[in-house]
Amino acid sequence: MARYRLEISRTAEKQLRKLAAKDREEVVEALLSLGVDPHPPGSRKLSGYTDVFRIRVGLYRVLYSVEGRRLIVIILKIGHRKDVYR
Repeated sequence: MARYRLEISRTAEKQLRKLAAKDREEVVEALLSLGVDPHPPGSRKLSGYTDVFRIRVGLYRVLYSVEGRRLIVIILKIGHRKDVYR
């Protein structure tokens, strides 16, 4: 199976740095797993977008896009569940 390359947006990178160390570790682990399987169990497509998905990592959500032809997963946003969709 081909491995996907991960790209993280500047916004998501800043949001990741602001997380507590324990939460950051969990989110990074989830991000790395997206490189192997960009559509893990529990991944949902967001309505209103053509190619944006989300995964849950504890109280946090990771919004990402998948470019299947080029084998790239682009991390768009990382945030607390109450704020991430705004």
